[in-house]
Amino acid sequence: MLPFTERVVNIIRGIPEGRVMTYGQIAEVAGSARGARQVVRILHSLSEKHGLPWHRVVNAKGEIALQDEEGRYSQRMYLESEGVEIGFGGRIDLDEYRFIPEDPAARKA
Repeated sequence: MLPFTERVVNIIRGIPEGRVMTYGQIAEVAGSARGARQVVRILHSLSEKHGLPWHRVVNAKGEIALQDEEGRYSQRMYLESEGVEIGFGGRIDLDEYRFIPEDPAARKA
């Protein structure tokens, strides 16, 4: 089995254009249901190095979780350019845009 960090990187790489996953969902699919904060750290430290589609990862409410205005704006623009609609209050409809990997073990996330 791959280390948790590698599993997270592979999961994020696999999120298709126009879809999103939550930090907690990624952690659960990677094998650590309580590892959402670790996913945040991995994403922050490895996005640029691995060319990860960081903008496709949102919080459990379907909101952009970045704190700085520039980052929030960039993420919103990337998502909207891929066809993801961001509704009232800055929320993404997870029922419509959430990506569920084909791996049967991932379906419970």
